[in-house]
Amino acid sequence: MAGAGRTPFDRAAERRGTAADHLVVGLGNPGDRYVGTRHNVGFETIGLLAERHGAKLSAAKREQALVAEVTIGGRRVVLAQPTTYMNLSGESVARLVPRYGITDPRDLTVVHDEMDLPVGRLKVKFGGGAAGNKGIQSIDRHLHTPDYVRVRIGVGKPPHPRAGADYVLKRPPAAERGELDVVVQEAADAVELIIGEGVAEAMSRFNRR
Repeated sequence: MAGAGRTPFDRAAERRGTAADHLVVGLGNPGDRYVGTRHNVGFETIGLLAERHGAKLSAAKREQALVAEVTIGGRRVVLAQPTTYMNLSGESVARLVPRYGITDPRDLTVVHDEMDLPVGRLKVKFGGGAAGNKGIQSIDRHLHTPDYVRVRIGVGKPPHPRAGADYVLKRPPAAERGELDVVVQEAADAVELIIGEGVAEAMSRFNRR
């Protein structure tokens, strides 16, 4: 069948017009009931970046996302929050990538919560496993590759191994919320550094903490 095996990055190469330089996707769940939960720190990072750069997120219905276009370090950057719910994030990302002409996976950054990191820790990496994050698993499937930049925000492990889903969908206590507020600021800083100076510089600066 014609086009079989093509990835969203392949389709992006066929796009006409001016492409974005970078796409930043923050993962989370839409709706008021999920605001402030551990699972939504990716959404919070996107909201903060939009605020920093004077933009407002608006609906892109075909891409199933809220998006804003900003300029960071002289580069055209698209910020996005998928509205598909976390476990189906890949459906949105697979539409955002060709829509904005992202042909190189290094020009895609995904910000997400990470239970394998302690609360308040931040790590930047390129590629690798999903560590059980269903949103990342969905993106890997739809992009046909795990090779893109991740900004991982530590939310810590639940008290019981089988309580992961309930844990990330709850709002943390005040002290922990304060730590997450700080690390969301750092995640936004990391995204700006990735765009301005590259993923290696961001890894060097943030992964030593």
